[in-house]
Amino acid sequence: MATPAPDSTPRSVFITGANGFLGRALVQRFLDDGWRVGGVDVAADPDRRVVAGDITDPSSWEHALEGPDLVIHTAAIVSNNISTELAWRTNVIGTQCVLEATARSGAKRFLQISTMGVTRHAQVSPEVAERNLPGRELDERWPLMPTGNPYTDTKIASEHLVLAAHASGLQESTIVRPADIYGPGCRPWILEPIAAMKANKFLLPAKGKGLFTPIYIDDLVEGVVRAGTSSEAAGHIFNVGGEVPVTTLAYFGYLSRMLGMSKPPRSVPTPVAIAAAETVRLVETARGHHTELGRGVMAMLAKTRGVSNDKAHRMLDWWPQIDLGEGMRRVEQWLRAEGYLDT
Repeated sequence: MATPAPDSTPRSVFITGANGFLGRALVQRFLDDGWRVGGVDVAADPDRRVVAGDITDPSSWEHALEGPDLVIHTAAIVSNNISTELAWRTNVIGTQCVLEATARSGAKRFLQISTMGVTRHAQVSPEVAERNLPGRELDERWPLMPTGNPYTDTKIASEHLVLAAHASGLQESTIVRPADIYGPGCRPWILEPIAAMKANKFLLPAKGKGLFTPIYIDDLVEGVVRAGTSSEAAGHIFNVGGEVPVTTLAYFGYLSRMLGMSKPPRSVPTPVAIAAAETVRLVETARGHHTELGRGVMAMLAKTRGVSNDKAHRMLDWWPQIDLGEGMRRVEQWLRAEGYLDT
């Protein structure tokens, strides 16, 4: 899919979280397209022009901005089990610091990577949804709902900062909300489930009927590029997800089959899954270990709504190109090459 020619094509980009799953994919895409690329992460990567720095301390990395046309902010603490203080410092104060540094650099556009988690945990009955909002798929007009999850709640707060910066004229900005990202190297939706299945500790809530909207990493990158280079996208929020939602049982069934398991992943009612996950979280926390198991991840896997890409279709001419079958074929090829499927 060729990127449509924007009104004025930017040729330099700076990416925060440049060593992360999405950040690395974005760096490679822009390098392949001939852009001048820079970035910041906790560890430096000189070969990719990534400097080491703390996003809450611009003095450690602001010199590397070099007046880019586009700044893409992917850096965040992505976890369901973190303290509110840590999530706030990184996801909110960090966003504010990057926004202000972007404005000082004279960059044309700031693009914030948010999450569909800011909306899709909302527990609105189908009757209310159909009466008050168009359709039942989550689109950009849905209200945001704090849930007590530090990650999603701080992402709501960071979206407010970005939209306020755009509205005030401080910095032209765009927000992209990815759905359930997967692909080779993905930690939350590939590597951690594989490890849990191997350890016989994998469990799905909602009897496996929760909805998952998987989007392959390459399709997400294309959506981000289009949102960041379209003049019409300034001031807008875009959902970017797979076209067809699937049940969690169907999605994670791909992984269990890769491991040669004869039975599908275990699934139970949501209250049972939450109780089991919370027990594991408390035990692991007491041992000083970090785990993503707990109420937060079970709530994510019990979602009941798909994601509407209509706005991205209309304004960005963006459509996912890699369906789940092809994406999982690529994932399996990578997992085998890296030895993750070895017994």
